[in-house]
Amino acid sequence: MAVGARSGSGENEGEGESGTENRSPEASTTVSASGPEAHSAARDAPPTAERGSDISVSTGAEDGTTSDHTSGAQGRQQRSFFKELPILVGIALILALLIKTFLVQAFSIPSNSMQNTLQVGDRVLVDKLTPWFGSEPERGEVVVFHDPGGWLNEAPVPQPSGVGGAIQTVLSAIGLMPSADEQDLIKRVIAVGGDRVECKRGGPVEINGKALEESYLFPGNTPCDDKPFGPVEVPVGKMWVMGDHRQDSLDSRFHRSVDNGMIPTDRVVGRAIVVAWPITHWSPLPVPDTFDQKGLASKVAEGVPAAAGLAGAVPLVLWRRRRRAARAAAEPSVNG
Repeated sequence: MAVGARSGSGENEGEGESGTENRSPEASTTVSASGPEAHSAARDAPPTAERGSDISVSTGAEDGTTSDHTSGAQGRQQRSFFKELPILVGIALILALLIKTFLVQAFSIPSNSMQNTLQVGDRVLVDKLTPWFGSEPERGEVVVFHDPGGWLNEAPVPQPSGVGGAIQTVLSAIGLMPSADEQDLIKRVIAVGGDRVECKRGGPVEINGKALEESYLFPGNTPCDDKPFGPVEVPVGKMWVMGDHRQDSLDSRFHRSVDNGMIPTDRVVGRAIVVAWPITHWSPLPVPDTFDQKGLASKVAEGVPAAAGLAGAVPLVLWRRRRRAARAAAEPSVNG
């Protein structure tokens, strides 16, 4: 009796002797036995996958063991993913902290003082990189700065508690939420060191004798009718700031008792560059064109770059002269 070893698919069950005779020697094993010996031979024969079968068969190693490559690879991938997940989360938190510290930080707008440029609840992204390289605030920029003292209420800030407080603490540490205890303000820079700024009732704000056309003011507001000022000389290293909602902004005009309303430039956190949230309020925060008019800069401000360039050139020239002198002294003299 001829017995064929099958793959287990069952598709050739019931074949007669003709089907057995058509099999190749590799695909079947013929055993000249009958009865129990035939069944034993069929049971001991190695299984062979038939062509077209979708059943995967484990391969046998020399020592008789079997391995399933597919299931083993999946297990290793799952284990490695869960092992690497804490590392990935840690790297993400470190990157977020570095970005918040040195590059960009999100701030929330809590008041109406910058309407309509900024609305209550808006989230702005603040560039913190350029101040690290010595960049000074410029006229027309919207900047975030630390309270120089006395601008904000001295009442203690309520601290968040519970799970929500813990979440806010973590997210504020990496810059995804504003900190509950940060005493920061946001205003527009109107004048910088060396400028002469003033505003008379019924008139525009003037910088070094040039009037500003402030199209960014809140509709219906006047430049300074509620609080005229000046003329005021802005010292080098300081700035004069005002809100776009002039009739609802306690800006430099209202804090003359504290350093004559000036903000030290080293108190600046950074420049607000874009409204990032909500999406419907998304917009960049460029410098208005009125601050680009000719003759706006003071003579002191115009002379600063030239003086800085001269101060930087003098050490370079002296260094080159000393280097040439050293080379000349090192060269051997030749008598003619």
